[in-house]
Amino acid sequence: MKLSLKLLILIIVPFAASAQNPDVVKKHAEIVANALVKGDYQTVVAHTYPKAVDIAGGKTKMLQMLSTGMSQMKQQGFAFEKVSIGTPGKFYKAGSEIHCLVPETIIMKMKEGRFQGNSNLLAVSADQGKSWTFLDLNNGSIKAVDQIFPHFNHSLVIPQPQKPIKL
Repeated sequence: MKLSLKLLILIIVPFAASAQNPDVVKKHAEIVANALVKGDYQTVVAHTYPKAVDIAGGKTKMLQMLSTGMSQMKQQGFAFEKVSIGTPGKFYKAGSEIHCLVPETIIMKMKEGRFQGNSNLLAVSADQGKSWTFLDLNNGSIKAVDQIFPHFNHSLVIPQPQKPIKL
């Protein structure tokens, strides 16, 4: 009996640890950040939380809105220079999902100069940490968290977005 218990622990513990591995979450968030800077909006949409994609009208509609919006912003002199991903925070169980905050720093160029914005992504895993999707936490998405996530764990406190600062 003791041997089977030890074997069970040896099998389960690695899976539990991988479900809450900050390095995995950060790696996935960096894929999205790099795609955003490169203008690879298909990758951005593919890594966006599925319910947020549905609310936007589906993948095709969201991709079109993102591409059009970014194109218009580019014409006005806006560009992402760099997006840096910080260390993911504490993991929270939320229904059948795992959630955590991932800090991000965005350096952007505008006609008025260069700016730095600090915000968070909400990282979400529906498969015990094997894959992660993200939701950018801006004022609109923060207000809609309870609609988007019916089982949101309010122990995870979402900080208000900060205004960008001029560099």
